[in-house]
Amino acid sequence: MKFQIASLLLVLPLVASAQGDKPIIDNNRVTVWDVTWTKDQPSPNAAGDRDAVTVYISGGDFKITKPDGKSSMVARKTGAAIFRPKGVRASETWVGTGTPPHTTEIALKDSDERPAPNTSGNPLAFPRPGATNLIDNHRVFVWDNRWTPGVPTSMHFHDKDVVVTYLEEGDLTSITPDGKSVVNPYKPGQIRFSVGNRSHKEVVSKGTQRAIIVELK
Repeated sequence: MKFQIASLLLVLPLVASAQGDKPIIDNNRVTVWDVTWTKDQPSPNAAGDRDAVTVYISGGDFKITKPDGKSSMVARKTGAAIFRPKGVRASETWVGTGTPPHTTEIALKDSDERPAPNTSGNPLAFPRPGATNLIDNHRVFVWDNRWTPGVPTSMHFHDKDVVVTYLEEGDLTSITPDGKSVVNPYKPGQIRFSVGNRSHKEVVSKGTQRAIIVELK
């Protein structure tokens, strides 16, 4: 609930990037774009026909312009996330200096799919130590999660499909209940979609790692 009230005022339209890039993920749950912003160029003023989430891989100073022409300034930080309800229009323009902001743009599709029942005997993936809830509404949970290097999480169950945006460079070793493990190296800005109905635990085996995790309700 922390960002919902603010996001109604500081929303941005669905953007496919100023260059019109194709989505990097498109399935029955979401369409996702990896967007690098261009200075003084507003995001396309899309119709806003879907609920959407924006995750800031790197932030900056933005001007928000509403349909009535009124504008305001806002600073976005790395790891920030906002929710935009469908039907809401606003134009967001990067007006800062330095490295262009980088964002994950997630359009949420209507779906009959629901979280899987947890019959695993393990706790749900969230909430858990190291995770801060950024958004909780009728469509998504959004978590800012930081793993502690060398300290495994507890074995947990992901009941929901998720879109994950990684913010740091580090390897996550995933271990399933049968003891099998796989090492997944991630760098800042990598985006992944993972389906629910699975159990595992994780540990940072190299470097550090933080991610913004969007759980789909």
